[in-house]
Amino acid sequence: MSERPTPDLSILETRVYRGANVWSYERAIHLVVDLGVLEKFPTNTLPDFTDTLLQMLPGLREHSCSRGRKGGFVERLHEGTWLGHVAEHCALALQQVVGHDIRRGKTRQVKGREGVYNVIYGYVDEQVGLAAGRLAVRLVNHLVEGDPDFDWDDELEAFIKRAERTAFGPSTQAIVDEAVSRDIPWIRLNQHSLVQLGQGVHAKRIRATMTSETSSIAVDIASDKDLTTRLLGAAGLPVPKQDSVRTVDQAVSVAKRIGFPVVVKPLDGNHGRGVCLDLQDEDAVREAFPVAQEQSRRGWVIVESFVTGKDYRCLIIDGRMVAIAERVPAHVVGDGTSTVEELVELTNADPRRGVGHEKVLTRIKADAAAEEVLAGQGHTLTSVPSEGEMVKLALTGNMSTGGISIDRTFEAHPENVEIAEEAAQMIGLDIAGIDFICPDITEPVRETGGAICEVNAAPGFRMHTHPTIGEPQFIAKPVVDMLFPPGATARIPIVAVTGTNGKTTTSRMISHVFKGMGRKVGMTSTDGVVIDERLLIRADASGPRSARMVLQNPRVDFAVFEVARGGILREGLGYERNDVAVVLNVQPDHLGMRGIDTVEQLADVKAVIVEAVPRTGAAVLNADDPLVREMRRRCSGEVVWFSMEEPGSEVREMIEAHCRRGGKALVLNPSDRGEMIVVKHGRREMQLAWTHLLPATFSGRARMNVQNTLAAAAAAFAAGAPLHDIRQGLRTFSTNYYLSPGRLNEVEVNGVNVIVDYCHNAPGMKMLGDFVDRVGESLSSSHDLARPSRIGIISTAGDRRDADMRELGEVAAQHFDVVVVREDEALRGRARGDVAELVREGVQTAIDAGARCKQVEVVLEEIDAVRHAMSRANKGDLLVVCVDKHGAVMAELENWSNQAYAGAGASPDAPAADPDYTPSEG
Repeated sequence: MSERPTPDLSILETRVYRGANVWSYERAIHLVVDLGVLEKFPTNTLPDFTDTLLQMLPGLREHSCSRGRKGGFVERLHEGTWLGHVAEHCALALQQVVGHDIRRGKTRQVKGREGVYNVIYGYVDEQVGLAAGRLAVRLVNHLVEGDPDFDWDDELEAFIKRAERTAFGPSTQAIVDEAVSRDIPWIRLNQHSLVQLGQGVHAKRIRATMTSETSSIAVDIASDKDLTTRLLGAAGLPVPKQDSVRTVDQAVSVAKRIGFPVVVKPLDGNHGRGVCLDLQDEDAVREAFPVAQEQSRRGWVIVESFVTGKDYRCLIIDGRMVAIAERVPAHVVGDGTSTVEELVELTNADPRRGVGHEKVLTRIKADAAAEEVLAGQGHTLTSVPSEGEMVKLALTGNMSTGGISIDRTFEAHPENVEIAEEAAQMIGLDIAGIDFICPDITEPVRETGGAICEVNAAPGFRMHTHPTIGEPQFIAKPVVDMLFPPGATARIPIVAVTGTNGKTTTSRMISHVFKGMGRKVGMTSTDGVVIDERLLIRADASGPRSARMVLQNPRVDFAVFEVARGGILREGLGYERNDVAVVLNVQPDHLGMRGIDTVEQLADVKAVIVEAVPRTGAAVLNADDPLVREMRRRCSGEVVWFSMEEPGSEVREMIEAHCRRGGKALVLNPSDRGEMIVVKHGRREMQLAWTHLLPATFSGRARMNVQNTLAAAAAAFAAGAPLHDIRQGLRTFSTNYYLSPGRLNEVEVNGVNVIVDYCHNAPGMKMLGDFVDRVGESLSSSHDLARPSRIGIISTAGDRRDADMRELGEVAAQHFDVVVVREDEALRGRARGDVAELVREGVQTAIDAGARCKQVEVVLEEIDAVRHAMSRANKGDLLVVCVDKHGAVMAELENWSNQAYAGAGASPDAPAADPDYTPSEG
C-alpha cells in the first residue's frame, strides 16, 4: 500500500482513573480512539513514518514495549504496528520529556468494533497526561499526512510550558518523592503546592516547605525582619544593627546613626526583592528607599549595617541543621572577547537553567536592576570584561534571581551550626532557613564578624537538593521523619464493599461494629457520606470522589466504602489500595452500559477491589457465588470465605480444605435451635451468634440479611475486630430507619404491615420475594384472615435493559397479590411512562402464566403510588414499597399513621411528604 491514507485518528471518549481500575493497579488515562481508515495502514506501510517519529521523539528508542528490552518498540514500528499503539507510546514519551517517568501503558481493540481501540497509559499529573494524549493523536495524524498548521516545535514548547504551570516546585516534589518511597499516600489539594500526606486522622499537610506543624506565629515573626532581629539579638545571637522606618528621612537618620555602609530592605519581603546592599552614602540610601518600600506590604523599610562576607543559607529542620549552601549572586565570567549581554546568553544556554523554579537553576535577567548592579562595577551590558573577571548581575545570592549554590554542609564550624539551630528555636519554626553573612562558614562568626541577616519561613530546598557545585543533600527525609516519625502510621484501615445487591446494608453493619469499638468511621454509600455518625452529604456517594472526601477528613480513623460498578468504570477506586475487600455477589444488573454486556465482564469490574488488596490484606468472598469464588485468584493477600451452604455440600468441603491449611471462613451450622454463625480459623471453630437472635435478620427470615451479616462479620474479623465486639455490633444493628434508612425498614400503619426497601432489580426481587413469602406465612398463621393480601410497589432505573425491566415484573408477580408499578423521579434517558410499561408487561406475562399476582396497576408518581396502595390495603395486609426517595415515603407513611385515615384515602389536609424526613420518636 503506497497510497497515503487520510489522517482521521480521533478520540471518541476520555476517562481519568484516579486509583486502581479495570486496566491498571495504578492511576491511568483511558482514551477510546477510532483509527478510521488508518486501521488498514500499520506503520510499516507508511513511508518515512517511523524515522520522522523517532526524530521528533527520540525517547521512543528507549521504550521496550512487549519485547521487554530497550528498542523493542522501534522493532514493532519497523515490523508494523497500529497507530493507536503508537499514540499510547507517544503519550508516554511526551510525559517523559517533561520529567514524568511513566512507562505503564497498553492498547487493546474494543471487541466487536473494527478500528476502535482502548488506549491506556499512566500519568503523574492529570492535566499533563490528558494534554499528552491529545498531542500524541495530533502528532500521529500529522505524520500520516503533513498538516501545514501543525508546527512540532511550537506544539512541543506549548506542551512543556503547560506542564511547567502545574508542576510541583522542587521543594514540594522532593517531599512528595520521599513520602512515596515510604509508602505514604498523598493527595494534591489544589493546583499549586498544597498537598496532604497520609490519610484521615494521620494526615499532615504541606505547602511547599511549610507544614501543618508550622506555627503561624513563627511565620509572622519571621516575616517581620525588625522583630526577628530584636528577638535574636536579645538571645545573644550575632545580628547586624538595624531599625525600621517609614520615610526616607528616617532611613537616612538611621543610616547615619549605625554608620555606613548600610543595607536597605523591605520589612516583610522575600526572594531578595527590594534588597539594596552596600549603600555608601546618604544619596544611595535615598535612591534605595523607594525600591525597598515598593516591595513591603506594610510600607515599612529596614535599614541595617552592611555585613561583608559570603552569603550562606543554613537549613534547620525540626531543630537540627541538615544542610548549608553558599549562595553566589547571578554573575558571568569574562572571556576577553564577549560582551556582558553575550555572556548572559551563553550562561542561560545551560540546560539546567529555566524560568522560575522549573529547573535547578534560574535564568539570569539582563534587566534594569542588573544594569544598575553593572554600573556600580563600572560596566554596561555592552562592556567586554577581561578574561577571568567575575561580573555580578545581582547583589543577592538568591536562586530565584539567577544565583548558584555550593554545598557546604560538612564544612561549617560547629559553633555556627549551634547559632543557626538556636535562631530557629527562638523564632519557633519547624523548618527554617537561617541566612548568614560571614567571611568563612568554617570559622566562628563571633570571631570573624559575621551575623544572621535573615530568618526565612518556608525556605526553598532547590539550592540543597540540586547544588550547582557539590553533593546534593537529601533533606526531604528529615521533613518526612518530623511529620511521620519512625513507626508512625500514615494510613487508615479501608474496607471496600461491592456486589450487585446488599452493599449498603453490609457497609452499615461493618461501620456499626467499628463505631461500637470507639472508632471514628467514615462511610460512603448510595445514601451519602457519613463521618462519625454524621451525615455530611445526602447523595449517591458510592464513587471515588466520596472516598477521597473521607480520606481527607481529619477525624476519620477507619473507612468503609461502598464501591459501585459505575464509579470503578468512570474513575477507578479513587485510592490505591484497600485493606479488606468484600464481594457479596455478581448478578445480571447494569448490563449493556459502558461496554459491560455480560455478567462475566461485570465480575471483572467488581474484582478491582480484590486486586487492590495488598499482601497484608484480605478479600472476603462469597463462596456460594461461582463468579465471586473465581476472584480468589486475583487476591495478593489472604482469602476469607463466607457461605450459607450446609455442611457436606461441595462448597463447604472446599472451605473445610481451606481452613485445614490455616485459612479463615464464616459459615452457618444448622441445629434444632436454629442456625449458628461460626468463625473458622485453621482447625479452630468459634461460635459467633444465632441468626434468629440478630434483629437485622427478622428472626432468620430475611435470608439476604443473613448473608450480609456473614459478610460483615467476616470483614470485621479480617480487619482485626475481636469476636465479642463483632457479636455486640451484630446484636445491636437493626433495620430501623435510624440505622438503615431505606433497607428493610418495617413499620405498622393503621394495622397494615409495611416494609420499605430499595430493591430495584430482578435478583434483588428474588431475595426480597423469599422474605415476603416467609413473612406472609407468619402473618397468615397469626391473623384471623386465612390469607392477608400482599401488595408490592415496584420500579427500576431507566438505564436498565428492556429485558431486565420485564424480568423484574415477572419475578415480583410470583410473590405479590397486587403489583403497583411506579417510576423513579430521574428517568435516565427514558420517556415518562416507558419504564412502568415495560415492568407492567413483565407482571402481566407472569399473570397470564398463572403467577400468584392477580392484578397490576400503574401509578407513576411514587407518593401517589403509596397513597393508592394504602387506600386499598386492609388491616393485616403486607405492603412492600420499593422506594426511590425513602425519606419522602416514610414521611407519607407517618402522615397516614398520624391522621388515622383508616383506609379511606389520603386526607386533603395531609402535609406534603418531606424528602429529608426524620421519623418522630416512638
